[in-house]
Amino acid sequence: MSVQSKILIVDDDPDIRQVLRLLLQNLYTVREAASGSEALALIEENKDVDLVILDVMMPGMDGYAVCDALRAHTNAPVLFLTAKSAEADRISAYRSGGDDFLSKPFSQDELLAKVASLLRRYKEYRGKPDAALAIENLEVDFATHSVVNNGQAVTLTDTEFSILEYLLRNRGVTVTAPELYEAVWKERFLPGSGNTVMVHVLNLRRKIEENPSSPKIIRTVWGKGYQID
Repeated sequence: MSVQSKILIVDDDPDIRQVLRLLLQNLYTVREAASGSEALALIEENKDVDLVILDVMMPGMDGYAVCDALRAHTNAPVLFLTAKSAEADRISAYRSGGDDFLSKPFSQDELLAKVASLLRRYKEYRGKPDAALAIENLEVDFATHSVVNNGQAVTLTDTEFSILEYLLRNRGVTVTAPELYEAVWKERFLPGSGNTVMVHVLNLRRKIEENPSSPKIIRTVWGKGYQID
């Protein structure tokens, strides 16, 4: 029997937690936290989590702050759940280290599809055996899912690592935003998806480039896409 993936639901609304638990508990092992501080305590105590479903609007620490703090303890994907749907809110979610965004109200099918996609990508890239690659001062080990820049370990989110790996595996080739999105997110490219790719690439550059405003590793090929030479 395969081991069920472990999902942590973080929301201050008990009704929302109950709905999510009922939708997910037959497929996954579900844990709950009613606040950001409770979620961080659970993660610090036991990092064995495969996905976090995180509400944005919570008292005390909001979802963005919680996500940022979570990244010190886990690379598991974070699915933001919020009543907000503006583009600026999506960008804030991605900049804080989130992987995807689901607006309330949501359908059962959409929730389950996003959860399955994020878990599939996380397990695929986390466990994929391969050799390490080096470029500039960057060392990427696909077997251990680790990145070292100038001798210092770099913490990447699952999505950031997936982007970096895909570009590295296609070195010398210009990868378009639609191709990158569909390869990493495993979803059809839609209007607005290009901004999602752009924000994640910007976040990735901040972590691996000596000068993110003048990148040497991940180049932008204007009008075409991104490329690692």
